[in-house]
Amino acid sequence: MVEVVLARTEALRVCYGRVAALHDVSVTIREGQIVTVVGANGAGKTTLLCALMGLLPHTGRIEFPQWPTAALTVGERIRAGVCLVPETRDLFGTMPVEDNLRLGGFSRRRDKAYSASRTLEEVYTLFPRLKERRRQSANTLSGGERQMLALGRALMAKPKLLMLDEPSLGLAPLVTKEIIAAIAGLRDRNVSILLIEQNARAALAVADYAYVMETGTVTLEGPADAVARDQRVVESYLGARRREDPAVAPAPQDRPAAEERTATTSSIGDRRFAAPVRQGRAGQGSVA
Repeated sequence: MVEVVLARTEALRVCYGRVAALHDVSVTIREGQIVTVVGANGAGKTTLLCALMGLLPHTGRIEFPQWPTAALTVGERIRAGVCLVPETRDLFGTMPVEDNLRLGGFSRRRDKAYSASRTLEEVYTLFPRLKERRRQSANTLSGGERQMLALGRALMAKPKLLMLDEPSLGLAPLVTKEIIAAIAGLRDRNVSILLIEQNARAALAVADYAYVMETGTVTLEGPADAVARDQRVVESYLGARRREDPAVAPAPQDRPAAEERTATTSSIGDRRFAAPVRQGRAGQGSVA
């Protein structure tokens, strides 16, 4: 089966003034995959999403092989089907839920094959609570409902590549579980996802491929199930699973085995360890 690459970066470098936030970062997102990026606060994860969306100046290469013009401007990315749901959600608080959703499909208004009404019903099927609240102002919603609205608004554009920045931030465990389950279900709707998520265990459980970032550098990458089982990743980012936390999904066990891997030496922090995944590019520098 031929793997279709939707987006890739090569030797990506982003600076805020004189401070380098990303150092030679190379990532690939393929069609039909959920790719997650794991790392501590300040590792450069959000910077990576913003650079991919065209919101930050950079050096290195960003490519969208299926849509060559998408790398030119933010508008071209949106028209190609690349969407970003930021950590801040950025809803129109005084507008009703349904108006927020319909605005998400604005970029598709000239597409004769696109039906806003049909797409709206698809979003309501995925998030029934939004249909119940469709006439309420967005600023009256709970945190979980606001995240559903942010996701639903992005889905109104029929994205091919959806980038999510901390979708469970500030949400209760049960709501987090619901959001993560919805994200996993989007893969079956042919939506490819680049996921930044504070709940590393849940992100690795639903992802197909994972990158670990520290201080703006990819230190480890590989199939998500292999990364989730790595002892040093467990110690650094996962910890012991709490039985009482329903939002913590179990580490993936049933995914088909990845192609043959060789043990390599990778670094997380200042420790070195053997990992059955491919080593990322090493880099120097820091991010505020």
